[in-house]
Amino acid sequence: MAASTGAFRIIYSERFLDHDTGLGHPENAGRLTAVVAALKAHPIAQRLEWVEPCDRNPLPSINAVHDPAYVLTLQRIAARGGGHLDGDTPLCAASYDIALLAAAAWLDGIDHVLSHDATSGFILARPPGHHAEHGQGMGFCLLSNAAIAAHYALKQSAINRVAILDWDVHHGNGTQQLVGNQTQIAYCSLHQMPAYPGTGRVEETGSHGNVCNIPMAPGSVFKDYRARFEQQVLPFLQQFQPDLLIVSAGYDATAADPLAGVNLMPADYGAFTRLCKPVAPKMLFGLEGGYDYGALGESVVNTIQGWLEN
Repeated sequence: MAASTGAFRIIYSERFLDHDTGLGHPENAGRLTAVVAALKAHPIAQRLEWVEPCDRNPLPSINAVHDPAYVLTLQRIAARGGGHLDGDTPLCAASYDIALLAAAAWLDGIDHVLSHDATSGFILARPPGHHAEHGQGMGFCLLSNAAIAAHYALKQSAINRVAILDWDVHHGNGTQQLVGNQTQIAYCSLHQMPAYPGTGRVEETGSHGNVCNIPMAPGSVFKDYRARFEQQVLPFLQQFQPDLLIVSAGYDATAADPLAGVNLMPADYGAFTRLCKPVAPKMLFGLEGGYDYGALGESVVNTIQGWLEN
């Protein structure tokens, strides 16, 4: 499948910088400013279309996935000026509104790639989402954006099956919980083990064989990942035959990242993208982790460049 030669859409808002996690927290606004700078400094900048999230109410889609009481708890914590869901997951006064905006951006991404002339796009948003479970946020995550987007996509007439590929170095326990009982959604994760949050064993296969967990040893490099892509990831996804592939695009598996011990290089993500192109006619990327500014920016550039190459 050849990639579209048109503009590649980045859905981004400076409002995402307003989710203030506090001094020294690794999931901070600098992550996004680093990616924006890297994209605008690279020759692919002329191929990019920057779009603000639409003015929409994402709550129906959020409440279809999360416990509405939990969503209300997020609102209340923000309304009183902020607080913590756990030791790693703070909210400030703006965090609830920004989490809703991030979810809305992911829904916009679905709408975009399902338009007849679009095949891909990148949601450059925070807070990330793949650790957020039905009734509990954790691991820097408030709302499970990829799961929300996948459920929303299935409500569109053109989509019967959605696959989620999670290449963040940490297992997406929230995503798995929220899609693992769905016959029309498949979830595949490559993640370091042992590592936070401790889930993602091979034996966790979902209610319908729709989950594929691929633990990676600390110190893994590209050749280890490529072998798993060729032997497990691609056969699993291709057998599922999705109409849409959503990528939970975390970049904390780079060698420079301070929060894990896998040794990928930024260029490797371009190779992952090229490997995945034949899986589905539509492919949407959304930011998850990645905490070394330089490696994060380079990795996003390589991901998009990998898509834009024919």
